[in-house]
Amino acid sequence: MAMIEMKDVAKKYSNGTTALRNLSVNIRQGEFVYVVGPSGAGKSTFIKLMYREEKASKGKINVAGWDLIKVKNRDVPLLRREIGVVFQDYKLLPKKTVYENVAYAMQVIGKKPREIKRRVMEVLDLVGLKHKVRMFPSELSGGEQQRVAIARAIVNTPKVLIADEPTGNLDPENSWEIMNLLERINLQGTTVVMATHNSQIVNTLRHRVLAVENGRIVRDDHEGEYGYDD
Repeated sequence: MAMIEMKDVAKKYSNGTTALRNLSVNIRQGEFVYVVGPSGAGKSTFIKLMYREEKASKGKINVAGWDLIKVKNRDVPLLRREIGVVFQDYKLLPKKTVYENVAYAMQVIGKKPREIKRRVMEVLDLVGLKHKVRMFPSELSGGEQQRVAIARAIVNTPKVLIADEPTGNLDPENSWEIMNLLERINLQGTTVVMATHNSQIVNTLRHRVLAVENGRIVRDDHEGEYGYDD
């Protein structure tokens, strides 16, 4: 079953820049996919289209059963319950504790307090931070902050986890911890799409590789290599 389907997708910005050109791809449920390519190739636009941060100029996009071309702006928050997103710079709320940062994602969709408590502790246990529930982001290392961000992204059990350069700000040791965590989440059935410049990760933990250049997918390899000079 296709979890993410793009057909003849193009994206042109108002300044005249064309970021994507007639791009088509299918990503099945439970796949782990790396998105690679040089800077300015269209990777970020490709990723942002999947969670409707950007809207395609033409073509067809379906993600987790949602038609992203037709979805109304007011329904985008509903769409994002199905899609967890992790960024390079964590985007945690600085005045909230670890527990509150993760719980917030459930509170905004109206989950009951008892359910929130159980699930938040469950995901914090998964990311290995159950012992730091009362700490604030400023008291955590970069690797720990990214693990909190991942916990927040998966707390509502999304069908798809999109990770945009999730190891970009981390040292190698923390990068591998994050990757091991993403692998475990993927093994639980979540579809993972990860944009990355880290050739070592791509070449070591083999998954499908989509290479984007000049707004097109130029390579689609099952268990592929990174294929670019760092």
